[in-house]
Amino acid sequence: MKHFYLVFILSLAILSCKNDATNDADLEENRSKSYNQNDGLITMRGEFVYYADAAVFQTPNEIYGVVVDDKMHLLNEKVKAFKTEATDMVPVTVRVKKFEKPENEEGWQYRVEIKEILKVETPNPDKKDVIKLAN
Repeated sequence: MKHFYLVFILSLAILSCKNDATNDADLEENRSKSYNQNDGLITMRGEFVYYADAAVFQTPNEIYGVVVDDKMHLLNEKVKAFKTEATDMVPVTVRVKKFEKPENEEGWQYRVEIKEILKVETPNPDKKDVIKLAN
């Protein structure tokens, strides 16, 4: 009976030490993209569009102007694959630095500077909130 318990405990120890490298890599990547990092950045989910030298990020409650820089252009390249028209807004999750616009400039009260791109999603094709003008 002692041998049975010894073999059972040994097999449990060996099975519990299984180390899957792909799971560890995924966990590390997810940890690095945490929503709760103390680095002054905010994780936001909303819709993004860049058109005619203006970038806009829209959440359900607010609209933000986006700082046009290398990260914004990188995000624009990623969302192009999901657009059917140049003015389509694409759902994204990004980490941003949020700040008020200068008083002497036009635009929305707050701006965001994209620091990290977490996810780009396929737009909902059934969404019916688009207004198209035709002549």
